[in-house]
Amino acid sequence: MRGNTALQAQQARISSGAGAEDPGEKKIPETNAIFEQLARVRQEAERSENQLLISCDAKATVKIGEFSRGGESRVPVRALDHDYAPDGKVTPVGLLLPQHDELTIAVCTSKVTSDCIVDRLESLWIENAARFPKVDTLVLLQDNGPENSGRRSQFLSRIVQFVEKYQVNVRLAYYPPYHSKYNPVERCWGVLERHWNGALLDTVKAVLCYAQSMTWKQKSPVVHLVTRAYDAGVLLSKQARRAVEAKLLRLPHLPSWFIDIKTTPASR
Repeated sequence: MRGNTALQAQQARISSGAGAEDPGEKKIPETNAIFEQLARVRQEAERSENQLLISCDAKATVKIGEFSRGGESRVPVRALDHDYAPDGKVTPVGLLLPQHDELTIAVCTSKVTSDCIVDRLESLWIENAARFPKVDTLVLLQDNGPENSGRRSQFLSRIVQFVEKYQVNVRLAYYPPYHSKYNPVERCWGVLERHWNGALLDTVKAVLCYAQSMTWKQKSPVVHLVTRAYDAGVLLSKQARRAVEAKLLRLPHLPSWFIDIKTTPASR
């Protein structure tokens, strides 16, 4: 199976009793149980023609300006030797289809919020749904960040709306804290960093060009510029939160880490 080397290594460490990480690295009590369930979720998805794996994560915010980024410069422009105020900031959001080695990058000029993340999922599905007529379940591999966690009510509300709108089930599967490097899309960010190392990202266009010219598994990513402004800190009322929670199927022993949202039989 492609794109599964890190997870297989992780499983081997767990099976051998070595734990989810090297000694001394941070863990929570549920870490090993989360990885064991992640292995089951991924194996089920990879063996099933009706499930599609999507690895999703936002990269660290990129400052726009003539800043030194290390490495050997590719352009004859002198970089600033102090960290002055940037001309702007962008945050790349990546969605990787690990089974197909296909990467989509949204370069966002606004803060990456719950709404931004779900909008990126919606855009990906609109562009690709016709390619996967047998798929009825999207399996999202994510880090349990503040804007997309298994307890973030606005994110969960938007996922419920997505399920109802597109009549496709969604399974949320989260990596434990301090272990985001095992999320497949994280490796794409490492490739992007090496690709633009030493470059002056002094315009949004420069960021877009470098994102478009990188390759992942010998394929160029699909790159979008997202200029919509998103409001941070959107909250739901208690009544709305209860309504959303009623539509979630949480895994009993890991309720914050594995959540199914399913279409209702009457609406399918």
